[in-house]
Amino acid sequence: MFVIAEVGQAHDGSLGMALAYIDALAEVEVDAVKFQVHIAEAESSIHEPFRVKFSQQDKTRFDYWKRMEFSHEQWRVLKSRCEEKGVEFLASPFSNAAVDLLEELKVKRYKIGSGEVNNLLLLEKIARTGKPVILSSGMSSFEELDKSISFLNSKGIEFSILQCTTSYPTKSENYGLNVIQELKERYGVTIGFSDHSAKTETCIAATALGAEILEFHAVFSRQSFGPDASSSLEIGEIKELVKAVRNISEALEHPVDKSDNFNFSELKDIFEKSLAVNKDLPVGHILSFQDLEAKKPRNKGVPASDFKDCIGKKLIVTKNQWEFLKEGDLE
Repeated sequence: MFVIAEVGQAHDGSLGMALAYIDALAEVEVDAVKFQVHIAEAESSIHEPFRVKFSQQDKTRFDYWKRMEFSHEQWRVLKSRCEEKGVEFLASPFSNAAVDLLEELKVKRYKIGSGEVNNLLLLEKIARTGKPVILSSGMSSFEELDKSISFLNSKGIEFSILQCTTSYPTKSENYGLNVIQELKERYGVTIGFSDHSAKTETCIAATALGAEILEFHAVFSRQSFGPDASSSLEIGEIKELVKAVRNISEALEHPVDKSDNFNFSELKDIFEKSLAVNKDLPVGHILSFQDLEAKKPRNKGVPASDFKDCIGKKLIVTKNQWEFLKEGDLE
């Protein structure tokens, strides 16, 4: 399981806050801390509308992206902090210029946001690096995905796909957990789940259904300023989530063979039962269902599972109440 915690814009343009997120997320043992690399002039314009009109200080979304920018040196500081803390620095570029920046930083792989799946110009730029890609499928139909996947295959690029619902926060009826298996069958690559539900159970369910990569937004508090705060997980929730999905992943890697219960032999002797009589019975009594009880342990008499074989048979010995019933007691 590869666990990605996305800071996104939760840092609100503050380098110090971004560093604090890296420290906190490394502490709860995620595998990668993900950022978004926005270069306003390269990716946006004053005509871009707000997805959520949340900001009173940014007149346009272009202004917001401008305020979210870090300098090349600041990005180096963030990547270095990730390396110091033992987590992968991962980022989504939103322009070719952002790919150039990330190449300078020598990133290991690229994350493609849902809105860039059909941006073949960006995919071409990334493909030329030869590095692996994690592709979010949030706004794409299978037909659109097929085109992008075909493009990546033609370039010989290693890729994985995340089922994702681009809705903030995502309601349960829109999780699309069923798509995990559909993606596995359709493309035959590693499939994961990118979550915006702000609930830990969603990623836990995705893990149980076969997701091998998890991504979610991280925030110190869902009351924080920013467009993604309400659809993010808080640090304490992430800590519990990471523990849960690691346990589930380990369980899935060790399937239980239900045809073999040899390891339970000793416990079966303790918990399973033998037949006994529930009243004093004389020689010659014909056993009925009402005469029988099952008592621990196993192997002290006729197995409780064989009770039907005893009904209607005649006792050839006297049995006292609560005595085990032996096969030799019956005619």
